[in-house]
Amino acid sequence: MRKLLRSERRTGSSFDLSPQRRLRLYRRGFLSTSGVLYDFASNDPAAYLTDYQRFVGTKRINGHWNALIDNKLAFHRVLGEFPDHRPAVYGLLTDGRFHAFDPASERVTLTDGGLELEHSPETMTGAPTVTPIDWVDETLSEGDRLVLKWFSGGGGNNVHFLERTDGEYLFDGEPMTESELAETLAGLENYLVCEFVEQADYAAELFPDAANTLRVLTMYDERAGEAFIPIAIHRIGTRDSAPVDNFSNGGLSALIDRETGRLGAGAEYPRDGAVDWYETHPGTGARIEGTAVPGWEQIRDRLLEIAEMLSHVPYVGWDLVVTGEGEFRIIEANSYPGVASLQVHRPLLADARTRRFYRNHGVI
Repeated sequence: MRKLLRSERRTGSSFDLSPQRRLRLYRRGFLSTSGVLYDFASNDPAAYLTDYQRFVGTKRINGHWNALIDNKLAFHRVLGEFPDHRPAVYGLLTDGRFHAFDPASERVTLTDGGLELEHSPETMTGAPTVTPIDWVDETLSEGDRLVLKWFSGGGGNNVHFLERTDGEYLFDGEPMTESELAETLAGLENYLVCEFVEQADYAAELFPDAANTLRVLTMYDERAGEAFIPIAIHRIGTRDSAPVDNFSNGGLSALIDRETGRLGAGAEYPRDGAVDWYETHPGTGARIEGTAVPGWEQIRDRLLEIAEMLSHVPYVGWDLVVTGEGEFRIIEANSYPGVASLQVHRPLLADARTRRFYRNHGVI
């Protein structure tokens, strides 16, 4: 409830809505943002998952397993079961030090007693700690990039990019001296230092200055004994959102056809009071509508396999970077993902199977 109210305080004043309309939205469980984002004129409001249901109800679906998904380090180790689909995590920034990991040395397995962390003896080299700038200076070669992200939470606000180009450091695209970078890194508390994943050519053509990710929602249907995808979108960065692609930061959201992998038009967050739609990218001119995710069928089916192997976590929003035809890396996951960038395209509860899932888990 605190997060729900905080979201309204943060975004509600951005929209020119009458007090009467806001009150009607609140009574139905929606924030002011949803009154602008969602097409209530064409769709029954009851077909949309409300903001109250999202913030309060979906939080409960995975129960205590939420911590396994939302803690990025724990989730990275769970993905040790799927090494082809996880980026490396090199270490942790905390207390002004860099704590190094061996990315091949550990994984989490599930046992009757809970979680068990396994180490591979042949790759264990200890976990030395050094000053962050010393590690970066020794490790980051010319042209290399790293991703620094806070160990918990999403939204793109706690993600930074570090690279070395032409002999200088760039932090989120801005030049920094070594002493400035040393001070910046020492101030980052509980940040993971991760591999930068290179996106496939089609995604770079859409917008080259952000990793343009897929958000795929999976649900585990206990009646059928299988996972399914109720909706999937392609997020696309813009000049306003760079270096990330988040919808609320100014990125675009394009619906993915779950059968063909083709994109619809890109929706833009309604900063001017209305949702704008783009068939081509407003900055690069690249075609969005009709563009196909290469190897979508393989990506979809493999992700469903992973979701079924983690069926004890029945509700996950996956963030993927497509790296080649049918190939992808999972950069993170969310245990109760936001739905604004999904439902801007269509209401989730209009689908009977999706509605049944939420009902079975006490959300609606």
